Amino acid sequence: MKSKPVAFLLADLGITKTHSRPYTSDDNPYSESQFKTLKYRPDFPERFGAIQDARSFCQDFFPWYNQEHRHTGISLLTPEMVHFGNAPEVLQARERVLIRAYQDHPERFVNKVPTPKPLPTAAWINPPKLVTTDGELQ
Repeated sequence: MKSKPVAFLLADLGITKTHSRPYTSDDNPYSESQFKTLKYRPDFPERFGAIQDARSFCQDFFPWYNQEHRHTGISLLTPEMVHFGNAPEVLQARERVLIRAYQDHPERFVNKVPTPKPLPTAAWINPPKLVTTDGELQ
C-alpha cells in the first residue's frame, strides 16, 4: 500500500479543505486579541521562571485589561464600563466635550460637529443561524 498526500485523501473522501475555522472552540478572536495585548505589553517578560511567575503577572494584567485598557472594538471604552452599563453615560460625556470643542474651535473640524463612535449593537464569536421565512437556515 502506498501513502498519498492528505489533500488527495480528503478529496477522495469528498471533504472540502478550508482555512477558515467557524465553530472551532480553540479559535476565538476575543481570546486571540487578549493574548496579543498581553504579549505586546512592555513589561511582558521574555520568559517566565515558573508557573507562579506567570500567574503573578496575570494577576496584574487582567484587572488592567478589563478596568483600564480602552478597547477600539467597543468605542474606546473598558469592558468594565460596558459590562456594568456605564457606557451610555461615558459616551454622552464624550459627546458634550466634542460639542464644546467644536463650538470653541470650529476650524479644527471639517464640515460638522464630531460625534463619538457608538457601541456595537452585538458582538458574536459564532452568530446564531437565522431561519428564513421558508424555513431554511442562513
